[in-house]
Amino acid sequence: MNRTETVQIENRHRALGLSDEQVLAMYQNMVLARKVDERMWLLNRAGKLPFLVSCQGHEAAGVGAAFALDKKKDFLCPYYRDMGMAIVFGMTAKELMLSAFAKAEDPNSGGRQMPGHYGSTKYNIFSGSSVVTTQVPHAVGIALAGRMRGEDLVVLTAFGEGSSNQGEFHEAANFAGVHKLPVIFFCENNKYAISVPLERQVACESIADRAKGYGFTGVTVDGNDPLEVYKVMKEAVERAKADDGPTLIEAVVYRLMPHSSDDDDRTYRSREEVEEAKKKDPLVSFSTYLKEVGLLDENKEKEIHDWIVKEVDEATEYAENAPTPAPEDTLRHVYAE
Repeated sequence: MNRTETVQIENRHRALGLSDEQVLAMYQNMVLARKVDERMWLLNRAGKLPFLVSCQGHEAAGVGAAFALDKKKDFLCPYYRDMGMAIVFGMTAKELMLSAFAKAEDPNSGGRQMPGHYGSTKYNIFSGSSVVTTQVPHAVGIALAGRMRGEDLVVLTAFGEGSSNQGEFHEAANFAGVHKLPVIFFCENNKYAISVPLERQVACESIADRAKGYGFTGVTVDGNDPLEVYKVMKEAVERAKADDGPTLIEAVVYRLMPHSSDDDDRTYRSREEVEEAKKKDPLVSFSTYLKEVGLLDENKEKEIHDWIVKEVDEATEYAENAPTPAPEDTLRHVYAE
């Protein structure tokens, strides 16, 4: 590598206004999401967790996007692969494990919802639904409410490319485009709607192209690169705050695990395809970048991983032994009290 290439690498995150501490925090959040997810798979296979949906392969997209927002005033309407986003906005390993074990202290739903349904008023995360795409019009509604109240906020809603085929997405995008609302549509295109490949889902070249029909900007970005995701998300935030309307960002990623713990992805994609995708694992590529710019070495990397594994161990033990919800709590927030 010559001197010019070295300077270009060293300046990449700083050129985006990110400090060395911030990009290290990005990496730590990505690793935490991965380690929690891996632990949940082990617990599921051991018969201790009934179900999970995986975020593996989506960590860079979620973390890079969330870093561009203001956690104190902006809102998230995430989907079930957005553990990285939830972590950036404040969710801890303990809270994530409490949700996975469906315990009474689960901050998302008090143990009444499946894992991956993030929601917390404390963290400005709007509760999600098991019905895909419903969070998209909710996000537009929050953006409209913010506009009517004169609040300086931006709403980020995330979804898979399969959701971009649902009516809720198109209705929400049309309304947001007409009213130039401060909402960002973040499509995490992992190329499969459960088992349906992308070419059987859409006829357009990219999901981002759909923005043209609703009168706002559409951008496609490498979702394996948190810095590129941060860059386009920051630009989208600036457009929203300048009353220039929404943005549709298509982050191209790859789901490294089956759709869920109940899915056998061998029936619709080859092992060779998955192994090839693992060569672009965002945790590996971002770790490489941090080493190239001198922010990470093998000892520091091991220290981060060991610390996070300890945190996940403690969270698992706590959540597994935490009290379960009272049966009568099932009806709370369902009927007027």
